[in-house]
Amino acid sequence: MFRDRLDAGRSLAERLDRYRDRAPIVLALPRGGVPVAAEVSRRLGTPLDVIVVRKLGVPGHEELAMGAIGEDGARVLNERLIQSARVPSSALDAVERRERVVLEERSRSLRARHPRLDLENRFVILVDDGLATGATARAAITVARQHGASTVVLAVPVGPPSAITELESVADAVVAVEAPSDFMAVGQWYADFSPVDDDEVVRLLDAAAPGTTCAHPA
Repeated sequence: MFRDRLDAGRSLAERLDRYRDRAPIVLALPRGGVPVAAEVSRRLGTPLDVIVVRKLGVPGHEELAMGAIGEDGARVLNERLIQSARVPSSALDAVERRERVVLEERSRSLRARHPRLDLENRFVILVDDGLATGATARAAITVARQHGASTVVLAVPVGPPSAITELESVADAVVAVEAPSDFMAVGQWYADFSPVDDDEVVRLLDAAAPGTTCAHPA
């Protein structure tokens, strides 16, 4: 168990040190992934940015991700889950419209202060505080590749072996500190899994801002 997200970031950074000479950019999935990624960025001495994605939850069972969306129109669907849950296309469209509004608002808010870093031909380390279904991570990988990343390594403190194996076919590599067979939820592996708010996200990005000037407008 990790004490908190900073502790998880320190453990993750140790396993990512071998990528230091690739001059990586660290991208965090807001909000929970930002404190983890900030610690990785600080320890590796790399630029830090966010990659904004939103889970598409099954109506009535929102904790189940039937897909995810990301910046610049990225969209990933779990067709098998959509069929098994019998989610009609009208309900899927309604969920996507609602989440797209939230995503665009959050993206505008973040990008007004921190323009997106240029990922063209860059080595990217994509960080979250943990994996559950992997839907949002898959969407984030898609977005990073759309933005020109040459290599995308997904890095998480904890996740189920099944999700890690599945994402190994999407990312160039997946690094996980823990992959417990009895995984139930990300939060069970943290002593402190307090919510991360937008103010903390901005504060951490502000703290990492010096030296990360290779940005362009989103």
